[in-house]
Amino acid sequence: MSTPHHPPSPDLFSTATTRRDFMVLTAAALGGVGACAVAWPLIDSMNPAADVLALSSIEVDLTPIQVGQVIKVKWRGVPVFIRRRTPDDIAEAQKVNVSELRDPQGDEQRVKKGREQWLVVVGVCTHLGCIPLFNAGEYKDGWFCPCHGSQYDTSGRIRGGPAPKNLVVPDYTFLSDNRIKIG
Repeated sequence: MSTPHHPPSPDLFSTATTRRDFMVLTAAALGGVGACAVAWPLIDSMNPAADVLALSSIEVDLTPIQVGQVIKVKWRGVPVFIRRRTPDDIAEAQKVNVSELRDPQGDEQRVKKGREQWLVVVGVCTHLGCIPLFNAGEYKDGWFCPCHGSQYDTSGRIRGGPAPKNLVVPDYTFLSDNRIKIG
């Protein structure tokens, strides 16, 4: 005689499915943790090194800069020009009709209020990255880029040549009357 065939109980299937689901989820979780463990050193290596972070801001003593003089400091691997402008330079920069400029920006937007004698700009031509020369070109006490002829005025604004933008003004703050922090 044969024994009657009974279908398996529903609990048997649900237990097997639950175990399978648990194993799949466990394997996926372990795989995810393993992928993160492998990826973290790669992602962490993209963070800036300590020496780069140290250069993210610099302090500059303005005391030795004479009226009309420009100094160049290095910040984040690029030159920054700090110019102590004369009253004539300031007056000339302020009287420019901003609507005639390629990159319209008033002088008051490029300097700190009450410290208009100090101009701080990144010394890289906005055309192709050459370093402009001070007190050269058509604009007295401005900058001239020898690579392609871009000309900047006493406020670092583009006035001629192929450059599309003014010289960039970096973030800077006055720590005192004679000290600034760039970056």
